[in-house]
Amino acid sequence: MAPVRARVTWPSVDTRGCRRIILVGSGGSGKSWMARRLARITGYPVFHLDKEFWQPGWVMPSGEERAARLRTMIAGDAWIIDGNYDTSLEMRFSAADLVIFLDINRLVCLVSAMRRAGKKRDDMPDYLEEPGPLSKDSRDFYKWIWSYPTTGRATVLALHRQYPDKQFLRLKSRRQVARCLAAWRGGPPTGTS
Repeated sequence: MAPVRARVTWPSVDTRGCRRIILVGSGGSGKSWMARRLARITGYPVFHLDKEFWQPGWVMPSGEERAARLRTMIAGDAWIIDGNYDTSLEMRFSAADLVIFLDINRLVCLVSAMRRAGKKRDDMPDYLEEPGPLSKDSRDFYKWIWSYPTTGRATVLALHRQYPDKQFLRLKSRRQVARCLAAWRGGPPTGTS
């Protein structure tokens, strides 16, 4: 597969040659949405960690099994992986050429998560039923989203400091995400930041 020719220029970020891409951010930030679009643009395979890891009955495999699956994913020469899973975040960070951090406002993320609750998602296994918007699982998920700026963001930024050689793209709005995708396609930016 030839490297992507498009170049996305953001402060000190050059995506030329980036073939191993991870997307991280809060639930509801748009990681899976962006990953699917990047996969269409680049032709790289996309791995949604929720789809890869969750087993029937909402059972999560052991840490060893998740790590083994992840090692298989990152062994490829080109890929896009979306998801959080703090226990494997460093493994993905170290393997990536480019980290895209969707640092979207938590209210936007919360509304997005509420809108999709109870609906079938293509980034989740077909055999799982998404919890309804008022279920305990969804309420716990909303609490996690709300706390992400003080917990998850710190983890991502600490890894960014630990791996300063990795290209790091921090997008803080849906508009910036749209502009990034437009630039990646080589098209005109859609709006301003």
